[in-house]
Formats: sequence, C-alpha cells, structure tokens
Amino acid sequence: MCRLAAYIGPEIRLQEFLLEPSHGLVEQAWKPRELLYGSANADGYGIGWHDPQGRPAVYTNPLPIWSDVNLAHLGRSLSEPLWLAIVRSATAGFPVHQANTAPFYDEQLLYAHNGFIREFSTRLRPILCQYLAPEILAGIQGNTDSEHVFALLRHLVAGDPEFAIEEALGELFALLEDWVDELPALLNITVSDGERIYATRHAFNHTCPSLYYTTDDEMFPGGQVVASEPLTDGGFWQPVPEHHLLILDPEQPPQLLSL
Repeated sequence: MCRLAAYIGPEIRLQEFLLEPSHGLVEQAWKPRELLYGSANADGYGIGWHDPQGRPAVYTNPLPIWSDVNLAHLGRSLSEPLWLAIVRSATAGFPVHQANTAPFYDEQLLYAHNGFIREFSTRLRPILCQYLAPEILAGIQGNTDSEHVFALLRHLVAGDPEFAIEEALGELFALLEDWVDELPALLNITVSDGERIYATRHAFNHTCPSLYYTTDDEMFPGGQVVASEPLTDGGFWQPVPEHHLLILDPEQPPQLLSL
C-alpha cells in the first residue's frame, strides 16, 4: 500500500505541492490516517512531471522521503503545472529497490498505483506476461504488480492510437477482473498524459483504498488535486466514489465516470 497525490493547474513549485501542505505526502509517509495495511510508507518515494516537450520526467529514491537531503533543494527549484508523487509501502515479495519505485513512465504517460494484487507473482504475472507484446514486456525493469499493470496499460494504448485513456483503463480493469477471479486486487491508479490526470478508486473482492479530490483549496488556487488523503485541513475535499474514475482537466470541471 502507498499514498499518492497529483496536481494540475497553474504552475506551482514542487515544495508547494509536496512539502508545504499540513498533511502532505511527507507526513503521510510516517503518519497516514487511512492506510488499509501497514503503518508507514517508508520504502521509497517518487515525483513525476512533464518536460516542456511533454515528455515524462521522474525523480525516484528508494529511501524514505524524509531522509532525502536533496528534496528541499528540488522543492524550491522546480516549478510545473502538473505533479504526480507517491510514497511507498512495499508489498512482501517486491523489494525496496530503485527499479520498483514509482512513478513509472513511457514516452507519454506517468503512472502510479496504490494497492496490490494478492498472489500476483504466482497467479497473475504468468498470464499477464503472455498477453503483453514482446517490446512492452522487455521494458519492465522491476518485479512489482504495479509496473506490470502499467505495462498492460501501455500495451492497450499502443495497440490502438485512438484509444482514449479512460477507455484503455476500462479495458484494463475488464481483463484484470477476469484474471484475478476471486483474489483481492486493490487498484487505485493515477495516470497523466501531460494534459489531464486520470485517477481511479477501484478494487475487486476488497474494499477500495481511500481517494479524495478538491478544486477549492486556498493552497492550490485555480488548481485541481487528487490524493489518497486530503493534503490540508482546509478546502473542500470530496471522496471519489468507490469504483469510479476521476478525470482532472484544467480547462473543465472534474469528471466522474463509473467503472
């Protein structure tokens, strides 16, 4: 299990997104309020954004977020209109390692996942790996369920350039529901294509992990934010309904679609 957050809107510094909120991811790393499993998220963290050409960029560290002496320098130096960040609580069998630290990315997408798939390595990974195109399978660097699910999303998007992200996520969940059968699968996924943020609150055979969003927080004027837990005590944070996809677009009000 992990805690994640994403922002889209007017350009803000990284520290305004990650370090300054009263219950930001730094606090959620050691004092989460709604974590379903575990008590801390100390197994690494990562930050993602898109460069001026729209290409994903990431900074990841397998150490706890509070131990990174570089973060304060990055926080005051980097400024972007879109941020995606995650603090990790590693699932057994998926070791703490740079290759297992999100966000994951390809030429277009940033991706993070809060949750797990029970018995992934023995039950689901063999099926998934047979389904993936060889070039997608070859690009997997770590062994987590999270990165393999991202590979499945990449496979679906690559197979049809006209496939909208929301349609690809719907197809992804249909495949996973069939493959996991009776196994619990917690699938809070956040994806960015550089123009929008797509965030799901979803699970099979289990309660959905927490997820909230706001468009009305004075810390993020004009911005839209989604997070595992509210980043501030102010603002109007609303829970994303279970089994829904949230789409954040700076040009439109938030959209909620049933999964």
